[in-house]
Amino acid sequence: MKKMKFACLFAALMLMCASVLASCTGGGPGNTASADNILKMPFSEDPDTLDPQKTTEYYMVPLNIFDRLVEAETVAGKPEIVLGLAESYEVSEDGLVYTFKLRDGVKFHNGETLTSDDVVYTVNRMMRPENETLNTDFFDMVKGALAVYEGEADEVEGVIALDSLTVQFTLEYPFGAFLANLATPAGSIFNRKQCEAAGNDFGIEPSQTVGTGPFQVTDWQLNNKLSLTAFKDYWRGAASIDGVEFIVLPDHETQRMSFENGELDVFDAFYAPSQLPYFLESSKWKGNIVSGLEAGLYFYLFNVEAEPYNIPGVREAIAYAIDRQLILDTLFNGEGKVVDCIVVEGVLGHNPGFPKMEYNPQKAKELLAEAGFPDGLACEIIITNDASSSERDMNVAIQGMLKEVGIDLSIRAVDMATYYDMREKGQTPLERMAWWVDYNDPDNFLYTFFSEKKSAHYSVNYFDPEVISLLEAARREVDNDARLKMYQDAEEIIVARDHVAIPMFQVTHTFVLSDRVKNFKVSWNGWSDMPLYEISIQN
Repeated sequence: MKKMKFACLFAALMLMCASVLASCTGGGPGNTASADNILKMPFSEDPDTLDPQKTTEYYMVPLNIFDRLVEAETVAGKPEIVLGLAESYEVSEDGLVYTFKLRDGVKFHNGETLTSDDVVYTVNRMMRPENETLNTDFFDMVKGALAVYEGEADEVEGVIALDSLTVQFTLEYPFGAFLANLATPAGSIFNRKQCEAAGNDFGIEPSQTVGTGPFQVTDWQLNNKLSLTAFKDYWRGAASIDGVEFIVLPDHETQRMSFENGELDVFDAFYAPSQLPYFLESSKWKGNIVSGLEAGLYFYLFNVEAEPYNIPGVREAIAYAIDRQLILDTLFNGEGKVVDCIVVEGVLGHNPGFPKMEYNPQKAKELLAEAGFPDGLACEIIITNDASSSERDMNVAIQGMLKEVGIDLSIRAVDMATYYDMREKGQTPLERMAWWVDYNDPDNFLYTFFSEKKSAHYSVNYFDPEVISLLEAARREVDNDARLKMYQDAEEIIVARDHVAIPMFQVTHTFVLSDRVKNFKVSWNGWSDMPLYEISIQN
């Protein structure tokens, strides 16, 4: 921040101007924001990278500087796949071949015109091991993609340019969630020329990080702010706002104060949950609150090979011993809903009739006795040294609840490297997970954690033959209703019969807006990271 001379005079003038502005705009609670056309939003920390192939956490900027062939949007209150860079597509009857016709004349921020070669390049870049990308799962069903990833081929066989505006994907097997996969941030399309020239600067240097999206990166000051400017040649037409500033504010109270002072247009309770009660109880702000259920949940995963979690009755007893509603009320101000399943409301294939699990400590004690532990038992959960306060608080709450039924849960903290090494080796006994859907399909939950391919990766070590068969068959089923029924059957076995996971709750994602922000919509999946193109500002 630059120092200013004549600070007192300047402050007085600004105070006068602010007073005049407030009177002109009606003096509402959110009218303190400065009279410009820049949307100001918080970051709790700088992203590691703006490259969506190399992050699994920071998607806000990628969602706004890149586009995808198809997009996931909320239509009439429900998530749908809509056309993006593709103006049309066709799918073969066997579900193996997807042919996309690209929009003509789409411009990248560097002035290059989008062609099918850019799409081919994007997929190959993702799968080449030397690029050390993190989201290869989104393309590994494309024919030949894994061969490239494993160093056995130079090009992905299953993605080809038929002409300059037509690109074709051939899959190894029918995959019902393929379009949903392409609509994720990992499906963002890059410009071959710019990306190759930028090398390792892509995603790091603003001038080198270009896409076709409605905004382009113009400035990135670490630990301060990241600035986007509206792209005037955007194929859907320029955004109504001139740009976006993401201001880095790690402290929760500072975020609230900055919002109330007009330095932010949006307060995001995900970044500052400790401040949410203030806004929920404030008559001043209640008319400026928008919220939506997150398409994700908190849940606990057992390692079914680790003692005593290898005994189904013990897992079930722990589930009955946890008062999930009390934890939701205490730690999340009751903002959300207790869930009994993994595929939660808002996700394709959600089963509203899923068997219920009620809090019942007496039942927990009976199950422990039946499992051979009438006098209780000891068990363990492992967390990282830098675990969030919400994770620590949740574990401590559960520790107290389990103690009431005779279970002594110890909480052991280890460094990050040790934790992931243990998990890769199948040695973490119990994990608290927080998972928000990347693509709108039950596959994103169930295959990710409980398939034969993935189960060991998360130290679940659950290899039930019936579940494995259902999940693999569902991935290859062309009939949508049939494949969703397979996922639901698998989910009942995993959760209701075998108690491999304890679903906890979905949390409501709450935002507070300044009066000048219009057309703000909570993303279909409840993420903080969202498209900002349709937002407008009225000063």
